[in-house]
Amino acid sequence: MYENAFNSIERSLRAEEGIANELDYVEQTSWVLFLKYLHDLESDRRDRAELEGRDYTPIIDGEFRWDLWAAPKKDGEFDHNAALTGDDMVQFVDRELFPYLARFRDTATGPDTIEYKIGEVFTELRSKFRSGYILRDVLEIIDGLHFNTQADKHELSNLYETRIRRMGNAGRNGGEYYTPRPLIRAMIQVTDPKIGETIYDGAVGSAGFLCEAYDHMRRPDMSAGDYETLQRRTFFGQEKKSLAYVIGIMNMVLHGIEAPNIVHTNSLNENVMDIQEKDRHDIVLANPPFGGGERKEVQQNFPIKSGETAYLFLQHFIRKLRAGGRAAVVIKNTFLSNTDNASVALRRELLESCRLHTVLDCPQGTFQGAGVKTVVLFFEKGEPTQRVWYYQLDPGRSLGKTNPLNDDDLAEFVTLQKGFELSAKSWTVEVVNLDAETMDLSVKNPNAPEEAPLREPSEIIADMLARDAETAQILEDIRGIL
Repeated sequence: MYENAFNSIERSLRAEEGIANELDYVEQTSWVLFLKYLHDLESDRRDRAELEGRDYTPIIDGEFRWDLWAAPKKDGEFDHNAALTGDDMVQFVDRELFPYLARFRDTATGPDTIEYKIGEVFTELRSKFRSGYILRDVLEIIDGLHFNTQADKHELSNLYETRIRRMGNAGRNGGEYYTPRPLIRAMIQVTDPKIGETIYDGAVGSAGFLCEAYDHMRRPDMSAGDYETLQRRTFFGQEKKSLAYVIGIMNMVLHGIEAPNIVHTNSLNENVMDIQEKDRHDIVLANPPFGGGERKEVQQNFPIKSGETAYLFLQHFIRKLRAGGRAAVVIKNTFLSNTDNASVALRRELLESCRLHTVLDCPQGTFQGAGVKTVVLFFEKGEPTQRVWYYQLDPGRSLGKTNPLNDDDLAEFVTLQKGFELSAKSWTVEVVNLDAETMDLSVKNPNAPEEAPLREPSEIIADMLARDAETAQILEDIRGIL
């Protein structure tokens, strides 16, 4: 129902000179969608208050209400005479609307409130619309979208996810925010979160892990108490980048979480030695950024110093887990074999403080646009590792933009992992058999056929000379025939 609306928005944005790429498209669509969502949320709350005989104090009031500036109506019809447009619209949005909404961060009672999210979003974002006429077109289209029913939110969330995925495919920066959803779903199936447990992602990006976990845990017949737990006391995230923070908030809202517990901060600024029990969680699901390179003062927050951002995140995740907590974390496959001091020390810490029970080896192309291979580490905190079960994912085809990973590709992994079963693609490694100095955890499938040994260079040269002589003789024979 809403596909045509999203396509119309995209056509309008292509004509906007202030919006240059897929990242801009998602960002600018997000803030307008967010305000329409808030309007529908307020309308619903107002109606409920009237039914219960209560007064309702709106969050957004006065001229900043959606139905006054964005979509004024008269007798149920759009009132073009009252609607801002052109330069008047751009000036109102830039000079009045955004500053008004940004102030909510200072007046909110806490970071877990919808008021705080409003303030944070509009502190970090700027409208990139230069044409008030194009913005007017976008507002009128989005006014036709509704967040009133679960079916509405489900369709909108699917369309929004499609745009996030496209943004991820568009370039390196966009790819930082997108993890293939089939891989996320497999990670969630293995960790199997339950109602009452808390789930954390310290590099939340577009909140794909938290949204998929919500879909996994939500049931149509769940009690009101369980639903309230899912809404307010289950999902927690932190995100450093402004655009990713806004996209994550909007993605969770569209999936049905009214006030997402996402904090706009760099998780690595927290000294891991200061993390207390009240700060810990039952489950960690994450795909932290690779490479990067944090400042020296940030590295001081960790016992194992490293310029590799993912290594710092892995230490953060280990300490954010409660005893007995479960984690599934994506990381570069070179983590398993690098011989530098940080890699060796981190592998040793992981194996000694946690039970690393599963390593999923992902094929090239799992992450579109990424030039590195990845693995997923599944571990439980609290007891040392005795053995590790490996699974080498092989979908039987080359993965790419037009041929991405799908749920069927991971079905065998999920099935075999439950019993750590052995197969042509899976095997176990005993920790006592690892090299005691390097703790090398490289993926080496013992069931794979042995490759033919490489020949000596002298043998290769001799073979080439023999073939050249044979070719010369054939040519001489042909010359004789002619």
